[in-house]
Parts: sequence; structure tokens; C-alpha cells
Amino acid sequence: MSRRDRSRRAAFEHLGPLDTLIPISTGSARLTTESDGSVLLDVNGAPSSHLHPDPEHLVFEYMRWMLLVIDRHLEERAAPSTDGDGSSGAPQLAHLGGGGCSLPRAIAARHPRTRQIVVEIDALLAEQVRVWFDLPRSPQLRLRTEDALSALVSWREDRFDVLVRDVFSGTLTPPELTTVETAAHADRVLRDGGIYLANCAAPQGSGLMADEVATLSQVFPHVGVIAEPAHLSGKRRGNCVLLASRRPLPEAIDRDLRSDAVSVRLARRPQVEALARAGRVLQAH
Repeated sequence: MSRRDRSRRAAFEHLGPLDTLIPISTGSARLTTESDGSVLLDVNGAPSSHLHPDPEHLVFEYMRWMLLVIDRHLEERAAPSTDGDGSSGAPQLAHLGGGGCSLPRAIAARHPRTRQIVVEIDALLAEQVRVWFDLPRSPQLRLRTEDALSALVSWREDRFDVLVRDVFSGTLTPPELTTVETAAHADRVLRDGGIYLANCAAPQGSGLMADEVATLSQVFPHVGVIAEPAHLSGKRRGNCVLLASRRPLPEAIDRDLRSDAVSVRLARRPQVEALARAGRVLQAH
């Protein structure tokens, strides 16, 4: 099916009630439809996910950037390996934080051979979004109800090709997921050459982006930042994507980013090093 055909698909057929509060395990959710057939999911008053009838059409900018990196990484992925679950050669991806599963849904559509696990702390929300948005079933996409850090700590080493962190409590990432100890666990569960992607929403003047870069740099030899210039300079709040790996980041990422509707770039190495020097290494209390 072509992308044009997918874009003509009917709107989601099994949505819950619209424009009203829907009880979930951690509070409430709200579904709002847009004129193009897409659906905005708010969780406890904060925008969580935006899903389009075409799974590959991502509305949130930072998710588009993550998908671009994942596309490039999977293209350049080393020779396939065999897992104990029998999924020989299938790239393994994990997502800390689920919401409406916009990004996992897009990856499943674009890379159907991938095997993904999504960790979502809200059991009722996880149950609802699978129906609302007609998400792929296991083994292509598994939903696991658990605290993100607990799941990360429990995973065996060398398990995943890509690990995504997109967890929020309100508008901020829980502090326990930004520490050097968490970064070490991310490194542990990634296969050789695997890549860690983290959504960082740094409030203006907080220095959080620099702190996260400094923290990741303590564990990973190669760290990158995808952000708009105003975000890099700390002049305004915005989502940026942090990248970390034991291997050099794919060289084509910056070129690929030039096709995005937003003026965004992969920060130059001197910029990343300056952020690391300015930040403080975050540690568990």
C-alpha cells in the first residue's frame, strides 16, 4: 500500500468518546479529532500523542527526528543476529513511555520486520490505545505495563538495537530517568553499535539539556543533539532529541534533517562538547 493510499484510509474506527475526560489508571485522558482525521491524545491535561490515519505521518516534530535517525540506523545496522525468541535477524527496539504509541506505530508501518516493546506505566491507557488506534499486535508490537526504570533495570544486556526514552510526568522527564546510572543501564541493554534516543524538553534557563549531555557523555563516547538553533542556545523551551552510542553516529543524519519542515540540525561536535562542559552529571540520590 502506498503512502497516498494510507493517507486516504478512514479515520480511526474504534475511538473512545471525544472531547470528554476518559478515566485511566493515572488520572484522565482526552481525545480530540482534527480536520485531517488525526487524533490528539491528552493525558492529565498535557499533549501526549498525535496520531494520523497514515501511521508514517508524525505530527510531533521530535518524533519525526527520531524516526529519521531510526531509519538511518536500521539501514546501516550490522549483520543480523539471532535472539533466543527465534526472531532471527529482526531488529529489536524498546520504548520507555508509550502514550498513544505514535512512534512505535510509525516504525511498525515503515519497518514491519522490527520487533518492538513499549513500556507504559498506565495499564488502562495501554489497553485503550491498542483499540483506539488499531496498534499492531505482538510480536511486532508488545505493550508492557510497568514503571520505565524498573523495566530498564530488569532487561538483560545486549538486547536492543534501539532504545527510546519518551517518558513524562506532566511536562518533565522524571529525574530518575536522567541520571548517569540510568544511562549506564541504557548502555548495558543496547547491542554493540546500538543507539539510545531521548526526548529532552528543557525549560528555558534550566540547563537541563546541558546536564543531560554531560551525563550521557560520562557513559557513551558518542553523543549528539538534534534541536532548533534557539533551543540549542537556551533562548526558548522546546523538545530536542539526544542521541548516544558507542559507535560514531550515522554521518547522514544531519543531511537527512534538512528535509524536515522545521529548521533543525544535528549539533556540531564543538557545540555538544561545550554543552557537556557546561552541564553537571546527574546522579541518583
